[in-house]
Amino acid sequence: MTIAVANTIAETRDRVAAARTAGARIGLVPTMGALHAGHAKLIETAHAECGFVVVSVFVNPLQFGPNEDFQRYPRALPADLEISGSRGADLVFAPAVEEMYPVEQLTFAEVTKVSDNLCGAFRPGHFRGVATVVLKLLNIVQPDRAYFGEKDLQQLAVIRRMVRDLALPVSIIGVPTVRESDGLALSSRNAYLNVAERRAAPVVYRALLKMRGLCASGERDAAVVKNAAFDVIHAEPLAKVQYLELVNAEMQLVDRVDEGVYAAAAVWFGTTRLIDNIRCL
Repeated sequence: MTIAVANTIAETRDRVAAARTAGARIGLVPTMGALHAGHAKLIETAHAECGFVVVSVFVNPLQFGPNEDFQRYPRALPADLEISGSRGADLVFAPAVEEMYPVEQLTFAEVTKVSDNLCGAFRPGHFRGVATVVLKLLNIVQPDRAYFGEKDLQQLAVIRRMVRDLALPVSIIGVPTVRESDGLALSSRNAYLNVAERRAAPVVYRALLKMRGLCASGERDAAVVKNAAFDVIHAEPLAKVQYLELVNAEMQLVDRVDEGVYAAAAVWFGTTRLIDNIRCL
């Protein structure tokens, strides 16, 4: 189906204003494009709960470090439009970098503490870039609800804290991770994996399941739980662990397993970095 596309902030605001005047609840699904079944689930959830759904497609340079994959990040707007329209979106906002950042960006949103560990420890400035672009998208669209995947656990925690601390009038909805049949969490970066790396990648989920199983069986020492998971991943020679941690809902590392604890991992397969998480208790 054909879906409306807006490339400017002004047009997006006009279309959203018309929908709101007509009485629609506004939903926003922020993405960097290269949409897959995980994004489709976000859009479907938004469509079920909102009368007008905006999908943003924007590869945000602020959240990429100098040696990261901004230039090669997959871009597939025609396919993104097809997926968005078929899953119930009403508008795709696909701005150029110059539209989002017409002059040098001197103002940033930063959520401290929640962003210190996990990905934040290895990607300096990443979550400042994420928070800034999400805040800007929220200001542009002014949705009633915004939808994010739980696969990006720390990102979701950062955004929820930003919304809470700044008293933004939007509900942040987390949508469960969508997985392949072998457990691999769907990610746009999965396209980077070669055949051998793709075969090896589900070891991350197996390690997380090991952590959850130990927690469920009564193990409360985080070190014991993590060591067992390291053993699982180290058995796969193509996997190189960046981090494997147990954290609470505020993304703080824990020594003891308690209610509301998550297992989170970042693992390299060649030049591809994959992240995943599951709730343990």
